[in-house]
Amino acid sequence: MKEEIIIKKLISNKETIATMESCTAGYLVANLTNVDGSSEVIKVSLVTYSNEYKIKFGVKAQTIEKYSVYSNETSREMAKSVSEFANSTYGIGITGQINRVDPNNPYGKDNEIFVTIYNSKNKEYNDFIIICPNKKRKLCKEYIIDKVYDKLIEIL
Repeated sequence: MKEEIIIKKLISNKETIATMESCTAGYLVANLTNVDGSSEVIKVSLVTYSNEYKIKFGVKAQTIEKYSVYSNETSREMAKSVSEFANSTYGIGITGQINRVDPNNPYGKDNEIFVTIYNSKNKEYNDFIIICPNKKRKLCKEYIIDKVYDKLIEIL
C-alpha cells in the first residue's frame, strides 16, 4: 500500500509533511492518516477550497490574478506556504478543477490538476500536472492521489 510506504519512509527519515489541498478536499491526507504512525509525520492539513482561504494561508492574491488559481504558480505557493506554516520537511499543494466550472474561477480546464511537492531542506519544487481521465469526482480524486503518492515515493 503506497500510504504505508510513504509514512514508513517519512518516519525512518525523521521527516514531516503538511498539505494544502483544494480540489481533492483533504483526500490525500485522509488516506495517509489510515496508516499507524501517521501522527508522527503529518503536521497539518488544510483544505482551502476558496481563493479567500488560499490567500489567508499564504498564496498571493496577485499570483491568482496573474496565473489563475489553476496553475503551478498557485500550487507552488500553496506547497511552500503550508510547509512554512507547519515547519515541515515537505509541503504539498494541490489545485485544479474536477468536472465543474467554478463561477469564481472560470479559467480552468476540466480535470487538469496542478500539484507541487516542496522540499524545505533544499528549497526544491517538484511541479507536475495530472490530467484525470475519469468524469466521476471520487474516481478522479483517487486517480490524483495515486499519482501524487507515486511522485512522493519517488522523492522520498
